[in-house]
Amino acid sequence: MSRTARIERQTKESKVLVEVDLDGTGRTDVSTGVGFYDHMLDAFGRHALLDLTVQTEGDTHIDAHHTVEDTAIVLGQALREALGDKAGVRRFGDATVPLDEALVQAVVDVSGRPYCVHTGEPEGQQYVVLGGAYLGSLTQHVFETIAFHAHLALHVRVLAGREPHHIVETQFKAFARAFRDAIAIDPRETGVPSTKGSL
Repeated sequence: MSRTARIERQTKESKVLVEVDLDGTGRTDVSTGVGFYDHMLDAFGRHALLDLTVQTEGDTHIDAHHTVEDTAIVLGQALREALGDKAGVRRFGDATVPLDEALVQAVVDVSGRPYCVHTGEPEGQQYVVLGGAYLGSLTQHVFETIAFHAHLALHVRVLAGREPHHIVETQFKAFARAFRDAIAIDPRETGVPSTKGSL
């Protein structure tokens, strides 16, 4: 069964196209107009081993917020659609990932219930501007938005970190590895991994 999705969304603030293949090889083609965000989404696709295309045109002349948020909305919707009924998946994924001095744990439950807990960033991280456009506070917002639209329970904990770029990048990589594990097909699972019979 093909676990793919293509979602398009257009508003007065942005035009977004996302294509995903959950059983890909980590191939990415990302262009949002926000260079640092492109870098993070590239890392997500590569380390989640999903093929990811993102094409966003947004009102970056105002700031990056609408572009980043709207891309996260569509990415979450595409992940949810590609997962289908979730039959055969492992459901839970947990990854702790280092990047030099930074260390992040991410835990994913493909639960069907949107929830996000994001903790541990050092004071001031939310005010840092990366790449001239990406405000540090957007990181938590991205994870909350993806979790809501993909119907994931997602916990992201920054355990250590000093360099702002590393702190954000490690979060995206940890999320990618936890998500990769959660959506992996379990050969012993014959149905949907829930006592309720659906996720």
